[in-house]
Amino acid sequence: MATNHLDADYWQNRYDSGTDAWDLGAPSTPLTTYIDQLTDKQQRILIPGCGPAWEGQYLHENGFRNVWLMDLTGGPFKGFLERCPDFPREHLLIGDFFAHSGQYDLIIEQTFFCALDPSLRERYTEKMRDLLAPEGKLVGVLFDDPQPGKTPGEPPFGGNRVEYENLFKRHFGQVRIAPCYNSIAPRAGREAWIAMGL
Repeated sequence: MATNHLDADYWQNRYDSGTDAWDLGAPSTPLTTYIDQLTDKQQRILIPGCGPAWEGQYLHENGFRNVWLMDLTGGPFKGFLERCPDFPREHLLIGDFFAHSGQYDLIIEQTFFCALDPSLRERYTEKMRDLLAPEGKLVGVLFDDPQPGKTPGEPPFGGNRVEYENLFKRHFGQVRIAPCYNSIAPRAGREAWIAMGL
């Protein structure tokens, strides 16, 4: 499958039509549980492919001030700013993740990996590694389900823990992938928690 149709227009149309069906309408339970145990509220955090950015809102409301949100289109930022009007506009990044540069202490994965064409997964892991500061971490949730979406060939794209482990071990020194114990009910048994370090 070609990757070029999953462009900014494609995602803007999905946001406009409300067909970003894996949007929970709230922050992900595994991620709020993780965020709740973080003590350094000055760390630089990136959420790429953030969509409506419920996790970004959760971080902001809990005192994290160095949070950057990135999406290929600015479509979801209007709703986000209605919910978080004091979020710094300069921390809203619109553009291609693969062209982004920066260094982050924490990168949060929440439905970005599954939105990318699977042919980009190697580039994804390489780019994530490059964006992490020396002691940084990539954490988040992946679908542990080969076909989480309803339409074959369209996102969300799935996979399994063995596949993910083989992929991430090529680029990260520390790789932890485990079943999520606190997924929301519709996703129970279908999510894997990831934690990667250099």
